[in-house]
Amino acid sequence: MQNDLKINLAQPTDYTTIANIYNEYIQGGGATMDEVLKTATDIAHWVNHFNDRERLFVLKKIEQVIGWGIIKKYSDRSGYRTTCETAVYLTNTELGKGYGTFLKKYLMQVCKTLGYRHLVAKILGGNAASVAYNQRLGYTIVGTQKEVGFRDGQWHDVVIMQYLFR
Repeated sequence: MQNDLKINLAQPTDYTTIANIYNEYIQGGGATMDEVLKTATDIAHWVNHFNDRERLFVLKKIEQVIGWGIIKKYSDRSGYRTTCETAVYLTNTELGKGYGTFLKKYLMQVCKTLGYRHLVAKILGGNAASVAYNQRLGYTIVGTQKEVGFRDGQWHDVVIMQYLFR
């Protein structure tokens, strides 16, 4: 599998595809609390406001972007400097093939080299597949925020998961 896959830092030429992949999840519901579709300009805004330990990567299969992963700060408060949030999104046609695991493992290693010790994943409560996927990678559930978000006319729980480098 890994022979036809490549992970690179996202470039401005990737931003439209990143937005399109994320928009699949915004439109489909169940994976993000975002409700407004994104554009390449929105993705550029994210990247332009990153600190020196935040990253946006793309996963390419035979030179075509099929997914993206992000490492972003957990909080502006300096005491949280060793904690970050990670997320992975794949285009719907590439789900269930192990590509998300490949990308997430890469993100986790980058997090370690960047000096992070505590990784956080926030997952909508109804997204059992994403919870199970993160558990397979060693993340553990630390709690559930009940009815923390409102989208599509209903309240949503968010499962908080963590991974600790020891």
